[in-house]
Amino acid sequence: MSVLNPKGPAEKNNLNNLYLIILFFLLVVLTAGITFLAAVPPVSRDALTHHLFVPKLYIEHGGIYEIPSIPFSYYPMNLDLLYMIPLYFGNDIIPKHIHFLFALLTTWLIYNYLKNRICSIYALLGSLFFLSIPIIVKLSITVYVDLGLMFFTTASLLLLFRWLNSGHKIRYLIFAGICCGLATGIKYNGLIAFVLLPLFIPVLYIRSQNAVKGSSSKGIGFSLLFVLAVLIAFSPWLIRNYSWTGNPIYPLYESIFQQIPDKIVGQKHSAPQKEPAAIVTKLVSRGSGVFATRKILYHETWWQTLLLPVRFFFEGQDDNPRYFDGRLNPFLLLLPFFAFTNKSPTLSLQLEKYTLLAFATLFFFFTFFQEALRIRYIICIIPPLVLLSIFGLPNILFAISKINFPLVRRSAMLLISAALFLMFAYNAQYIVQQFQIIQPLSYIQGKVSRKQYISRFRPEYPVIQYANTHLQRDTKVLCIFLGNRGYYMNFIPIFDNPFREGVLKDILKSSSRKTDIRSQLLDQGTTHILLRNDLTQNWVQHLVEIEQEEVLLFFQHDTNKLFGNENYTLLHINQY
Repeated sequence: MSVLNPKGPAEKNNLNNLYLIILFFLLVVLTAGITFLAAVPPVSRDALTHHLFVPKLYIEHGGIYEIPSIPFSYYPMNLDLLYMIPLYFGNDIIPKHIHFLFALLTTWLIYNYLKNRICSIYALLGSLFFLSIPIIVKLSITVYVDLGLMFFTTASLLLLFRWLNSGHKIRYLIFAGICCGLATGIKYNGLIAFVLLPLFIPVLYIRSQNAVKGSSSKGIGFSLLFVLAVLIAFSPWLIRNYSWTGNPIYPLYESIFQQIPDKIVGQKHSAPQKEPAAIVTKLVSRGSGVFATRKILYHETWWQTLLLPVRFFFEGQDDNPRYFDGRLNPFLLLLPFFAFTNKSPTLSLQLEKYTLLAFATLFFFFTFFQEALRIRYIICIIPPLVLLSIFGLPNILFAISKINFPLVRRSAMLLISAALFLMFAYNAQYIVQQFQIIQPLSYIQGKVSRKQYISRFRPEYPVIQYANTHLQRDTKVLCIFLGNRGYYMNFIPIFDNPFREGVLKDILKSSSRKTDIRSQLLDQGTTHILLRNDLTQNWVQHLVEIEQEEVLLFFQHDTNKLFGNENYTLLHINQY
């Protein structure tokens, strides 16, 4: 099928082959470009606090063990365990490529699906559009886990379609459940798919059966089989967390399963606040908090709040929580509407389209009502929206072909061509921008050393390297305002944020203490302090006068500077 040009059969074939070659070439260039962008040392926050830090600790310990001081270590870690393989051999760049691999695998799912539903040209067009979307590019060059979650969730959804079209062969339903379980075992956001897909199964079965008598109960049975497959695939993490905390999905639903274990109490302050996966049953109670928080922090008006779902697609910015910490493509919101302007050639395809739309919409709003709005939290809606967008293109072209006035038809074709150009230009501009920010070629060519490159993005790195060189591996260092970025630290970090609950705040607020700050830190085994200068000064200035005097006296007389730069300082606590 092709509606890309109105010429004769021979010319159609030649032009279609040319389109295929061009699109495939662009896809190869895009893949190579992302590979280059990923070929630099990791500097992203979550990589250094979680996705590389925890696997590094497991390797040093010789296996998985409980780390109460790092709540992230209780999250499911299917993908993080893969990162342990290159980390074991001393390579922390390959984990980026592993993460990117799941974007490529999702691209293959999109291509294969569209090829069977439309044609190879639209399949390649959809693949190129998907892989070049800004948030996909950003995640593909970062050691996160969201692309793995997206791949297995998309695979689970498409396998349900395969199950329907195969005459309900059980193996496809089981494979779909296993993929959903693997997705949940990567990140708790997979729980959303675990809630949605079993609800879809009876509806899909009934619609495909044309409401045959008894199909309702059979559909529920299929749904239960799917749930069982999910739980089997997810069970290793459920068992691990239950054995450690009594809560199989810790730290979610702590009030339901039990109180926080004693070994974790007192450790939670050491981790930054991080939103876990969407919690479906708390949408209403937490939803108002999302908007109230944004109103307080960003002074958003009522109409800005009302337009938040639309703004997701138009206002995204990297590393800016106000603008959702990522970028989508506006055409993801606009094109899917055209997927439904014409009736699909088969009822099964029509059902698939509505299922894709329902999944994307429900997943979006389940995630939307969270304490923080992040585009990567809704990553699983992107493949369905890409599929619907590509379904919309032939409908648009078909409508244009039916226009009786040649001038109007040509103008419409010019307009849609310009829109397609803008769609890809938007993505291309972002990729060029990433090359300017990341500057991978200077590192790949050896013009910039590893230390220089990391220090450009993480100014604390030279101080950490000094500490790694001069301190023993069992040295306890109080890290003040270091953001829990422990991956590059070869000593024992005790992370502290005195503005919240933490070591220093606990010492200052202790009404019964008879010893000074220095003595209490030494009693805890802490012999050094690594601090961020500006935030530490800001914290001291906000203390009450008596506490401020005590802290300043401690830093001036009970510590001595070992090393530092304009941003970070390493101190030694005097032993006397």
